[in-house]
Amino acid sequence: MIKMTDHETTDETEFEPSEYDLTIERTFDAPRERVWEAWTDPEQVAEWWGPKEFTVPNCEMDVRPGGSFSIDMQAPDGTIYPDDGTFHEVDQPERLVVTSRAFEDDDGEFHLEVRQTVTFADRDGKTKLTLQARVITATPEVAEALEGMEQGWSESLDKLDGYVGQSVDTAA
Repeated sequence: MIKMTDHETTDETEFEPSEYDLTIERTFDAPRERVWEAWTDPEQVAEWWGPKEFTVPNCEMDVRPGGSFSIDMQAPDGTIYPDDGTFHEVDQPERLVVTSRAFEDDDGEFHLEVRQTVTFADRDGKTKLTLQARVITATPEVAEALEGMEQGWSESLDKLDGYVGQSVDTAA
């Protein structure tokens, strides 16, 4: 397989976005409703969203089928990475389906579109979260971001784990 390091000479037929599809499962020591709220309340999302050392200076969410979201992640170097999308399914507190769009160019075209399905299963007071990310469209220009998608989600879920654990009474 050809390693894509020089995007100007890479033929787009060599780039297969679906190779970056992923599924991550994680169990949180927090009730399902708590984890659901952390995913659907913009103030809470801003506390944990993004890879390690990233912050969220802006988070707006209209959590309903057809509703939209806009989340700006800020890297440690100050770079802002906007992420916009649409909620397709909202089945509280069991399932969210969203399409996320990022890397918008000057013509208003997005270079990355990912459909994420997140399920929240109650496991005796804990929550088993399953995240499925399916790359719908991507251009070779975002290959580096796709290569880091699993790590980015893993780091975000690590932050979520710390966040939802902060207000859980572990003596209960």
